[in-house]
Amino acid sequence: MSGGLISFVGAGPGAADLVTLRGARRLGEADVVVWASSLVPEALLEHARADAAVFDSAVMTLEDVLAVYEANPDAAVVRLHSGDPSLYGALQEQLDWCAARARPYEIVPGVSSLGAAAAAVGRELTLPQVAQSVVVTRLASRTERSMPEHETLGAFAATGCTLAVFLSAARPDALQAELLAPPSRFTPATPAAVVVRATWPDEQVVTTTVGRLADDLRATGATTTALVLVGPALAGAAPRSHLYSPAFAHAHRRRSLPGSTTGRPARRSAERD
Repeated sequence: MSGGLISFVGAGPGAADLVTLRGARRLGEADVVVWASSLVPEALLEHARADAAVFDSAVMTLEDVLAVYEANPDAAVVRLHSGDPSLYGALQEQLDWCAARARPYEIVPGVSSLGAAAAAVGRELTLPQVAQSVVVTRLASRTERSMPEHETLGAFAATGCTLAVFLSAARPDALQAELLAPPSRFTPATPAAVVVRATWPDEQVVTTTVGRLADDLRATGATTTALVLVGPALAGAAPRSHLYSPAFAHAHRRRSLPGSTTGRPARRSAERD
């Protein structure tokens, strides 16, 4: 069994012009669009054809969504996911359905709210000698059974890396407590930021600390569509990166010597620190 292509399109973080060119093109070609009004702004539908059949998955179960695919076997279908479909997109079960039925599909990546939140805060999340890793995670809540027991916020925070905490705004006290729980290296003074509805017209950005996080997160009034960033990289202070240093050479640039205008060949490296 095969049929029309199903395109799982990342809608981006919110702003209609942050969908990729390919994503906008797939929307313009689609006969059927399935989207979530609770997570994706209606402005994204402006990329779709006026005669496309549109279904709001905010009021649908997985079985309802799959029934739409089944009922439109030859249609070009777009399933519009918030952010990037690979992160908390409930994507895999849909891919498994397609594979079981030999239904052709593709995944069109989207701009994640992680990148949008970092842009809103105005910070790089990976700084030399401060943090070179970003962990995307969430607080266990109603779906606690889906969390592997070794994946705790405290365990990730033990590395001192930058944490991007999704789907956790509804439990601010528990979130703060876990960020400070052993073996975490974070302290009440560790920088944090809350970004609510990144790139939407009503975006909120709150810079705070782990010690004030629960109160400041609660004050936003947000329980969904909020991302919490935590870690020392948010302070913004770091040694200069070697990547563009005159003394650092790589495959595309020679090292410059003091007083030299042309430089000379030096050891090549593509490694960044």
